[in-house]
Amino acid sequence: MGTDWAVVAFGTRPLGACAGHKSAYIFGAICPEQGKGAGLVLPFCNTETMSLHLGEISLAVAPDAHAVVLMDQAGWHTTGKLDVPANISIVVLPAKCPELNPVENIWQFMRDNWLSNRIFTSHDNIVDHCCEARNKLIHQP
Repeated sequence: MGTDWAVVAFGTRPLGACAGHKSAYIFGAICPEQGKGAGLVLPFCNTETMSLHLGEISLAVAPDAHAVVLMDQAGWHTTGKLDVPANISIVVLPAKCPELNPVENIWQFMRDNWLSNRIFTSHDNIVDHCCEARNKLIHQP
């Protein structure tokens, strides 16, 4: 039996062939003014995992502060079932306008520098690499 492998591609399918199919999704948010970030690497993109991510963001917000989170119109971002903590407000961007969301530049930076055109030996290897990329990003000025 062959080794499972996959190419991480955010928002797009890889052009090359891949054997096996397990995914890892990086959820991330940053506050450039405070130099803070929050993120998770999870196996799915859905309402439940987005709620977990918002909970993680909420923990990073200073006690007397309020976070505003920009989001595109993905179904798991706009559902009424999303659990939004009291110290977070969601601003939904217009459809098909990723250029309005500055975090898209960060995803591209991560793809360009740490996550594209790689072969992984296992799903755990994918998750580890995503966590490493996320940590590298958070520790950059």
